[in-house]
Amino acid sequence: MAKTASGGLSQEERDAVKQRAKELRDQAKAGKSREAGTKQVLEAIGKLDGTDRKIAEGLHKVVGEVAPDLVPKTFYGFPAYANANGKVVVFTQPSSKFKTRYATIQFDEPARLDDGDMWATGFAVLEWTPAVEKKISELVATAVA
Repeated sequence: MAKTASGGLSQEERDAVKQRAKELRDQAKAGKSREAGTKQVLEAIGKLDGTDRKIAEGLHKVVGEVAPDLVPKTFYGFPAYANANGKVVVFTQPSSKFKTRYATIQFDEPARLDDGDMWATGFAVLEWTPAVEKKISELVATAVA
């Protein structure tokens, strides 16, 4: 990720901050509406290509099946899913967003993945496969248990 000459945020990072500010304004207008959130998430997924799209579609399907109480919303332009308090539990960060080698599926603080003194909260995903879907389904189920 290229930084500016002054060591500040890259253009991609500045764009993400602007996107997040717009999301917050839109979400304040829509409230915790599942319909509005689903529309935003599907629009975000629709802008993705290739593997990024397959991963986002896979996560959307898994959340709908395993954790239907999570509310779809966008988070820095990423497809995300929040609990009843509006806190993001899980989201996908497409590789194209910051020009990284792989997409990730991230679990935020409300996710109940605690396992002793240390546990993973982010997972690199190169391809959406049946094995990946099974693992993510298990993680999402644990996160909302």
